[in-house]
Parts: sequence; C-alpha cells; structure tokens
Amino acid sequence: MAMSGSVATTVPFWRPDVFARRRPFLEARARILAAVRATLSGRGLVEVETPALQVSPGAEPHLMAFATELSGPRPGQAATRYLHTSPELAMKKLLVAGMPRIFQLARVFRNGEAAHTHHPEFTMLEWYRAGAGYLDLIDDVSALLTAAASVADDRLSWQGSTCDPAGPWERLTVAEAFDRHAGVDLVATLTPDGRGDLAALDARVGHLGHGARPGDAYEDLFFRVMLDRVEPRLGFGAPTVLTDYPAEMAALSRRKPDDRRLAERWELYVCGLELANAFGELTDPAEQRERFAAAETLRGRLYDRSYPVDEDFLAALEHGMPPAAGIALGVDRLVMLAVGASRIEDVLWVPVADR
Repeated sequence: MAMSGSVATTVPFWRPDVFARRRPFLEARARILAAVRATLSGRGLVEVETPALQVSPGAEPHLMAFATELSGPRPGQAATRYLHTSPELAMKKLLVAGMPRIFQLARVFRNGEAAHTHHPEFTMLEWYRAGAGYLDLIDDVSALLTAAASVADDRLSWQGSTCDPAGPWERLTVAEAFDRHAGVDLVATLTPDGRGDLAALDARVGHLGHGARPGDAYEDLFFRVMLDRVEPRLGFGAPTVLTDYPAEMAALSRRKPDDRRLAERWELYVCGLELANAFGELTDPAEQRERFAAAETLRGRLYDRSYPVDEDFLAALEHGMPPAAGIALGVDRLVMLAVGASRIEDVLWVPVADR
C-alpha cells in the first residue's frame, strides 16, 4: 500500500482532522526507525548517544548553528555552546576511545533551513566502521533502503517518480555525471594538487547558461551546475551512488591515495533527492586543522561569522583515530521516500513552530 499526499501547515498540527491525514505517515515512521535500528544492530553496530550541546557545531562552512549559553557553577561564569549540526566530531571521539562500529539516530539543528525537504531540527542517522573503506558502506545503505521500503510497497517514491532499492544500483563518479548530464569535462578543471580552477570551469559551462559571477569561488559554480543539471537526473528507477568528489569538496574526507585530485566521498541519490553523504574519514590532525581554518575563512567571507574549533577533537586525532569510513543519512527524507510524502513536515510528529 503506497501512501501519498501532502498536508498544509497553515493550521495547527494538533487539530484532529489535520493530524488524521498525517497519522499513517507517522506510524510508518515509527516502523521505519525500528527497522533501521534492527538492521544496523544486526550488522554488528552499537547504538550510541552523544550530546547535542557542543563547543563547535560542526565544520561545514555553509551551515548556520543555534547558539546558547552554558552557565557555570558560580554567578558570572558562562560559556557559549552550540546545538550540533551533526554528531560527527563527538562520534569520532568514540572511535578513538575504542568503539569500532557505532551508529546514532541524532536530533540535529541547522538555523535558517526551511523548505519542502529541509527543517531547522531534523533526525540524522550517522554511523562509522573502523577499518572499512568508504565504498564498503554501500552495503549498509542498501540494507537500510530495502528495510525502509518494505514498510510501504517495497519501492521509494518522490514527486511522482519511483525507485526500486532492490534493483541494480547506478554508480557514477562525479566526473562521469558531469560529462553525461552537463557535457562538462570536470577533470580538466582540477589542478594536479586537487584545487579547482575557476577560470577553467567557467570556460566549460557557458553552453549551460551558467558562468562565474563576481566573488565566486570554484565550488560556487560547481554546485550551480550540480544542482541545475546533475542532481535532478540521479536516482530514477534505481538509487545512484555518486563517487569521488573533487578534493576541493573533500569536507572531512581524506584524499584518494591513487589520485590526490579526488576525495574519498560519495553521495546517494533517490528520485533526484540527496539522501546520504559518505566519507573515507580524514585522520591526519595537521591537515584537519588546516581544513578547519579554511572553512572558517570561507564562513567569514560569505556570512561574516565564525565558530570555534573543537580542540578536544584535534587532540583525539593526535592521540590516534583508526582508519574508518562514516556516513550520514537523512532519516526524515528516507521516511518521505518510503511513504510517498512530498513535504518533510508530513513525516514529523511535531514540526518546529515557525511563528
């Protein structure tokens, strides 16, 4: 039985007639979360919990955090803390502590995010495997998608399109996807040390109606092409795994040993919707500090704000984090795909009040 439809949010969610339309989605959500826990536990992972309050909210420069004040034991003692945008840094500390296979269903917080597929507070499923390669996580994700789809009619759907998680998955490199869907030779825009050449990319995207704007960096133009020409064509019929991002978009992943221009990173797409982001995790503390600094420089340039570095996380890397692969998956989006909902509010028990 497939479920479909959307619920308006102009009236209170708690009105019985409004809630009745959402209730099938929410009951399915409960079954999907139970299936997620059973699937990962059955694959040898241990569920953990980490605090939402952190010294640093996360390293992604384009995410805005919620700040609060942590009072000390004496008057006048206080420290700024942030609601995490991801549990990543805390979970990696557990890898250093000796936990080899862990997962968490975490409530995470991102200020300013509100759209059909975004919400300021949402549920993220994140898990790590010490000693695994970044592509090894595809088997975990395949099992999870199959378990979630079984709650409805064994298919995933969004905006009238369907995807069968049991079918053969498409696997493309980012360069192959740009060539196929945008006619752009992406590799030719990367320097030998992995930096993106804005002028080279600009010269190759004119036929798409895109071009560099004043103040643009390489990633700005890259993502405009990605969002316009590539993402909307991924994950139809079967999920698409998009692998090997330019090192410019390495985030917290390590570079590929056999091609330093690329990062050990892949993303999962279903019906044109991004669902998960996986890394071969960076474990070098010196390179990690440099990336944190670069992210804060970019955040300051674009948004005129900065967040502190989690020095305890860098100390943990100095102590020694094992080679590992990690992944974050949007639980609310997974539920949307499983039940055929078109808005994220349809699958949230109580949406964040927006007024």
